Amino acid sequence: MSANGPNQSLDFTTISRSVASLAVGVVHTLERAMAGDGRMRTARGNAWEAVCADRARAAQRRELDRLVAELAAARAAARERRDARDAQPVS
Repeated sequence: MSANGPNQSLDFTTISRSVASLAVGVVHTLERAMAGDGRMRTARGNAWEAVCADRARAAQRRELDRLVAELAAARAAARERRDARDAQPVS
């Protein structure tokens, strides 16, 4: 708030910041009351969850790449068998 003389004025940004600060405080207090101090979300916990999610996505990507390579190899083998069968003379 600005204190310029006897007439103090409140602008929209001051009110918004105050409301946002109050809301953050309420959410923090509710989370601490509901989850307990041991289960509070922290920056370290968020970072670890992000690392785990990245590792899971990488594992899924590797598995998908493996399946695609396996499918491509099976398709190539089937094509070779078909070409070999078609190349034999008809008796």
